[in-house]
Formats: sequence, C-alpha cells, structure tokens
Amino acid sequence: MQVFIMVAGVFTGAHVWQETAARLVAAGNAAHAVPLTGIDPARPAAPAHVGLETHIEDVIAAIDAVEVTSGREIVLVGHDYGIHPVLGAADRRAERVARVVYLDSGMPQNGVPALAAVPDQVLRARLAERAEAGEREGVLEPPAHGEWERWGSTAGVGEAALERLTALAAPQPLGTLLQPLRLTGAVAAVPVTGVLCTRNGAGIGQVQRLVDFGDPALAVLTRPQVTFFELPTGHWPMLSCPAELADVLLRAAAGEGQRLRPAGDAPAPAHLRPFPLDVPESPRDRQGHVDLYVPGGEGTRPAVVFVHGGPVPAGARPRPRDWPTLMGYARLAAAEGMVGATLDHRLHDIADYERAAADIAAGVELVRADARVDADRIALWFFSGSGLLTTDWLAKPPAWLRCLAASYPVLAPLPAWGMAGSRFHPARAVGQAGSLPVVLLRVGREAPEIAATVEAFVTAAGDCAARLELVDVPGGHHGFETLNAPEETRPALRHAMRSVVTHLTA
Repeated sequence: MQVFIMVAGVFTGAHVWQETAARLVAAGNAAHAVPLTGIDPARPAAPAHVGLETHIEDVIAAIDAVEVTSGREIVLVGHDYGIHPVLGAADRRAERVARVVYLDSGMPQNGVPALAAVPDQVLRARLAERAEAGEREGVLEPPAHGEWERWGSTAGVGEAALERLTALAAPQPLGTLLQPLRLTGAVAAVPVTGVLCTRNGAGIGQVQRLVDFGDPALAVLTRPQVTFFELPTGHWPMLSCPAELADVLLRAAAGEGQRLRPAGDAPAPAHLRPFPLDVPESPRDRQGHVDLYVPGGEGTRPAVVFVHGGPVPAGARPRPRDWPTLMGYARLAAAEGMVGATLDHRLHDIADYERAAADIAAGVELVRADARVDADRIALWFFSGSGLLTTDWLAKPPAWLRCLAASYPVLAPLPAWGMAGSRFHPARAVGQAGSLPVVLLRVGREAPEIAATVEAFVTAAGDCAARLELVDVPGGHHGFETLNAPEETRPALRHAMRSVVTHLTA
C-alpha cells in the first residue's frame, strides 16, 4: 500500500486535495493532505513565527506519523510552493520516502528561497525589495477571484471550484517565501516524478528539447529514477481533473512514466538536424555575438537578422548561432543576395527578456555599422519564444526597418510566465506598427496555448489594418524546419524568404 502525503501551494490548504485523496483511498491506499502552519485553519500561527522551516517540520511530522510497516511506501507530492517543504522533509527523511512527485512545480535548489519560483515577475521584484528592507514578517495577501491567473493557468477549473478556492484562500507568511531551502543532498537518492500541466506551461517534449541543448545542469533529469507525466490542464489539476491526477499519482508510485533521453543520444535533437533546403556554403564572419554571411560582389547589401528563440539554457552547447537551422536561414538569405546575420542573446530564463532585448538591439546596430551592409534596409526575423521581442520593433519601427518576420512565434506571455505586467505584448504593439510589413509563418500543429497568442495577434493586426502577410504551414509543428518532412516545409520557407527580400529591395 502506498501512503501519499500531499502538500499544497501558496495560499491553499489541505482542502484542495479532497477529491484526489478520496480517489487514492478508494484505490486501496492511504492519503494525507498536510495542513500547513499559518495557512490552514487547523494550524493557526502568527506570521512572524512561520517560515519555510515551519512547513518542513509539518511535512516531517506527517512522515513520522506513518507506521513503519512492510509494504507501506511513502510518496510525497508537492504542488507549486509545496515542493519546497516536501524536498526539505524528504532530505531529512530520505530513507522513509519512496518517491517525490513534483506537481506542476519548479526545481528548487539548495540555498534558494521559494521567492525565486513566484511566477509574477513584478511581484517577485517587489517582495525582494521588501526583504532587503527587512520586511520579512508580514504576509502576502491571496488573489481575488479574478487574479488567480497571475499564479498559473486556471484552465479546467469550474466557476464553483474557483469561488471555493478564493473563499478558502489564506494569506501566505512571507517567511515561507524568503527563507532559503537548505538541503544536505540526501534527497538526491530519492526517485522523482514530474507531472507537467501542459495548459500552464511546458510539456515533456519541451523539457526534452531543453535537455537536448546540452546544459549539464539538466542532465539530472535523464537519470533512470526520474519519470514524467503530462496532464492537459491548468495549474490546479486537483481541482480541474482530480480523477486523472489520482491515476497519474498511482502510476508514478509504481515507477511508471516517460523517461528523458540524455543529451547527445541518438536520434539527433531537432535543433541539430539539417536545414531542409540545399543552400550554398558561404563563409561566416564572426564579430562579437553576431555572425555575418555576406554574398560576394561589391557594394552594400540589405541584411536579414535572425533572432533565435528561447529560453535557451546558459550552458547549452553549441550556442544557437551554430545550429544548422539558424545557419541555414542566414545562408539562404545570402543566396538571395542579402547579408544574413545571426546573433546570440541572453534569453536563458523567462526573466531575461529585458536583457535579451538589449542584446538584440546591440547586435542589430553592429550589423548596420558593417561596411558591407546597407544600414537603411534591414529586416528582423524572430523565432518561437523570441516572438515577444518583436514588441519594441512593432511599437516604434525605425525607418531603416523594412520588414519584420516571425516563425511559429509566441506572441503573448503564457500564463505560467508571470509577465502580465511586462511590456512584451506584441498584440498590443502591432497597432503602432504603421506601414511596417509583417510576415508571419503560422503552423497548423502548434501547441494550443501558443496558437491562441498567434490568433490574438492576427485579430489585433486585422483590427488596425496592419500590413500582415500570413504564410501557413498546415501540417507544420513548432520548429517545423527540422520536425516535418522537407517537402512539407520548403514551399513555405521559400515563400517567406522571398517576401522578406521583396520588402527589403522595394
């Protein structure tokens, strides 16, 4: 028999687990939802006396209350913030814990407080300022009924459940978010399962792609004792799909789930597969964080600057401008008589959009300053997660920007990104684009959450009569150049490139 010990996220108490726990018990297991001190009504306490260590002790007490009986394996489940006290407790009771389940949560590290996982970037910065000012004993008030999306997607949560979640929400003691997690390393030996709620963020495929980038820090996710499941729902699966969640928890406890392939193992990861078009080999000229592919001949040429997507882990090797796809695009531009340019930028995390925008602006100026480039005829071409970085160029397009292109872009922050207050909202900026031509490659098999951002952008562009040209790839995947058969991708690639070249040479 399994004993499931479940810990809820910020503002929520043991009540959120009620339906999931009932299903686990009906399947012949024991299930305990841990009431957290200072949050759950069963354990009231003054906020000044409650920190992360308090909640770790709450979970340890739940572990110690389980009788040591043959066949009774303890599975700890941490949702959202709840993974922090779960890991702290598992580290101190590693010999008692059979598995830790990360339920739509981050990957906390030793010495890092839970504040780092707060999704709303503006709020996170404000709390950090309060902490630096010595305000560590207050509380963070829970969201109002219409504010839960700031903490994660509410997809699948019915109105009645959302009203109950709001009514029973409690203030979160600041000490639980500001006190660093301290781990000895013992928890590293405990098997792990990650449950990814895809309506809130990445699925297993996206995590595999992050691993494929080659960052050594993510190699831990490929260990045999680490498994993954997906649930097609928002951030609160215990409310939106408790039966499906219970099933996944039972399968996780049995050691089931998908395992990730180590970086470098066959088959080749998507970002390192060949470009689908045969393009002439042209030499590249590396200048700082920019590579230039310059066609032969005298005089200056228009330039197309290709901006890779992300986030891409800082430790990823090779870097994006060495990927076959980016090199292929730049060489295709050179074959059309343009200067092709690629650049590396520091979009390593969702919080990095500001500095990535600065890197791109600096790279564009470096390209324009090159003596072989016509500085008055520049196109920018964005991919995937860099789609948000189109915002500045749409809002205030300089006269020398003759075209903006985007392939399978993310055109609004996704729910789990915590960027509701940021300036990176292309759909809001497109109304200021004026006569700037925009070429948008739209794939038919896009993730629903990303597709929704694209359609919102298309609608906004239509409302303001922006110069938008859609190039559809009906069967295309996100990253279609290397995921679809070449014959499915070549027409769209050629069409889009020729449209960009036409705008540059008009």
